[in-house]
Amino acid sequence: MTKDENRGGIKGMVNPRRYGIERIAYLLMRFSGLGLLGYFIAHVYETSNILRGRMGWDEFLALTQTTEGHIFLALVIGMCVFHTGNGIRIMLGHGGVGVGKPARPDYPYDPASQNYRHKIGIYSSILLAAVAMMYGLAVMFGE
Repeated sequence: MTKDENRGGIKGMVNPRRYGIERIAYLLMRFSGLGLLGYFIAHVYETSNILRGRMGWDEFLALTQTTEGHIFLALVIGMCVFHTGNGIRIMLGHGGVGVGKPARPDYPYDPASQNYRHKIGIYSSILLAAVAMMYGLAVMFGE
């Protein structure tokens, strides 16, 4: 290992070859959580516009009936499905489901808890989120 390998910055932090799919799932979990928090706050504000009457409600609701609004809502659907699926995978892992047997930590250390079952869970969460986003777009843009 050279001394410059640890100077990757942000690009080095998200390099999937260096850390694997587990790091990508970790980052997606954090970003989707922040995105869903932002959506929750915006949704509370949007719903409070009902207090402005029918005119105020219709004005604000018109923002979501655009192409950009539909794409944003599809992203929210994807974030929600991924965050839920990956969260279930993490909860099962913490409960011991799908965790491998402990092994002697010989170099190079390959943790038994990060076995193929967890990777299947990560890929399944990503796939389910993509399918849910496509379905949401089909419903919003379909006739």
